[in-house]
Amino acid sequence: MKQPKEGNWFKRHKILTVILGFIVLGVIVSAAGGGSDSNKSASTGSGSSVKTEDKETVAKVGEPARDGKFEFTVKSVTCGKASVGTNQYLTKTAQGQYCLMDLTIKNIGDEKQSLLSSDQKLFNAAGQEYSADDTATMYNSTDTASTWYNDINPGNSVSGVIVFDLPKDQTPVSAELHDSAFSNGVKVNL
Repeated sequence: MKQPKEGNWFKRHKILTVILGFIVLGVIVSAAGGGSDSNKSASTGSGSSVKTEDKETVAKVGEPARDGKFEFTVKSVTCGKASVGTNQYLTKTAQGQYCLMDLTIKNIGDEKQSLLSSDQKLFNAAGQEYSADDTATMYNSTDTASTWYNDINPGNSVSGVIVFDLPKDQTPVSAELHDSAFSNGVKVNL
């Protein structure tokens, strides 16, 4: 009669251990992802607050727009640049044209939150989505307050430019800004 193998369950079931590890990692990432609150409180002016259901909030250029732990204020969007960079070695040329979104991001949460340019999007009039060009955004950054990637502590703000590569004949009409890849985002009409 064969004796059952003894030893650690994880060593005997390596494939299941790897699968369980990925599941646990996925749960941790989605739990830490931030996101926007489903209910917001609105002040009534008398010191009390009233719960309001989320409706699609649309801001304009110059108006603050909130998603999760971030408050975004788009200052301007300028298109038509052929290339970006801070010097001759860190330069990138657009496939079409670069559109530069100048904005300020403030952390309105209680803990640090990571800003990633890759979480931000532009849309044209037909609804086509354009992702940020991370490399161009990094090359265009002239200081340590990078909008390519930055951990922003509570109450702090970062101002900078996120770069998008659009076809030359396209004009962005709106932006969708996110505090993380898992958040609902907030729309800003340009």
